[in-house]
Amino acid sequence: MWILRRAAFGVVVLFVVSLIIFGATQALPGDPARAILGREATPAFVAELNAQLNLNRPFVTQYTDWLTGVLSLDLGTSLAARESVASLLGPRMVNSFVLMFLVAVIAIPLSIALGAITAIRRDRGLDRGTFIASLVLTALPEFVTGLLLVLLLATSVFHVLPAVAAFPSGDLPMTHPRELALPVLTLVLAIFPYLYRLVRATMIDVLESDYISMARLKGMPERRVMLRHALPNALVPVIQGSALMLVYMLGGIVVIEFLFAYPGLGTLLTDGVTNRDVPVIQGVALVLAAAVVLFNLLADALTVFVTPRLRTGAARR
Repeated sequence: MWILRRAAFGVVVLFVVSLIIFGATQALPGDPARAILGREATPAFVAELNAQLNLNRPFVTQYTDWLTGVLSLDLGTSLAARESVASLLGPRMVNSFVLMFLVAVIAIPLSIALGAITAIRRDRGLDRGTFIASLVLTALPEFVTGLLLVLLLATSVFHVLPAVAAFPSGDLPMTHPRELALPVLTLVLAIFPYLYRLVRATMIDVLESDYISMARLKGMPERRVMLRHALPNALVPVIQGSALMLVYMLGGIVVIEFLFAYPGLGTLLTDGVTNRDVPVIQGVALVLAAAVVLFNLLADALTVFVTPRLRTGAARR
């Protein structure tokens, strides 16, 4: 029942977000029909195209038609490409979520492992060096980190990776590992510092708790104390923090995909904004909003799953 209520709340959030997205795109300055036809188009041609695109209808009617199409997985037709938005979104969604999956698979386990090790070896050389490096990386925006990696690994310094991540349309990203390397590395360096410091701080608090001291006094082996008691109790904040980082990454991929010319949702969104392609902007924004709701729902479900006290309370509700 708890998960159903959370899912229902997510649907309500998406409905509100859809209103905001549609209203914001309708409030954009300029005329989409004139943007498509060009500045030399006559008012008659502009009016005719507006009628064909149903842009001259009332806001409520336009929103109702659009929402009905969304519910039937029909997101409209791209004004620039003259293709269905769904057909444009499909391959780009795969590319973006493959990129995010690879970043998560690398960054989250690395953050947990290094955060736990440095918490156990607190105030030693590895701990201090890693902590300072994480602060430096946190201070750098993603595009700066990406540019530095391009200069280091894709130019005359060490020309070992391609500077752009473009690959033929229809190819799966996994078939182009060299093109994926720089975008993945950039995003890993962007989210790793936060998760690492979160794990480190949480592990330090757990290691100083009374039940850890009691387990040690009972003669329990240190490895068992770490794996059975300390690390599981430190995972709850990490789960929520990982969800926040995935949400943050949804915004970061727009910058990173544009920087590396990666064919994902980010470049599709920037192209839509450049061409004032309202259906594409609406479709990408709605997909990103749905991903945010899904990530938070999964994080809440995992938090309840790994916390017996919360799992019992959720079952009662």
